Amino acid sequence: MHIVVYGPGCARCHETERVVRKVLAELQCDADLQKVSDYQAMVAAGVLATPAVSVDGIIKVSGRIPKAEEVKTWLRQEP
Repeated sequence: MHIVVYGPGCARCHETERVVRKVLAELQCDADLQKVSDYQAMVAAGVLATPAVSVDGIIKVSGRIPKAEEVKTWLRQEP
C-alpha cells in the first residue's frame, strides 16, 4: 500500500501526516508513506486543495485534515 500526504508544509499538512502515521502505527499497517511538497507533483496528482491524502493513487481527502477513524476506513478497505 502506498500512501501520499500532499501539502506545502503548513501546520495543517503536518497534522494530516501525524494523523496518518498514528493510524498506521495503531493498526500496525505496513505501508509506504510519502510526503510530497512539490507544487508540480501535487497538480500532476490532481490535488486542488491541501492538505490531501491519496491511497494507492486514489485521492481520499483534499482541503481538510482527516479524522483518525476516517483514515482507518481507508486502510481497512484495502485488500
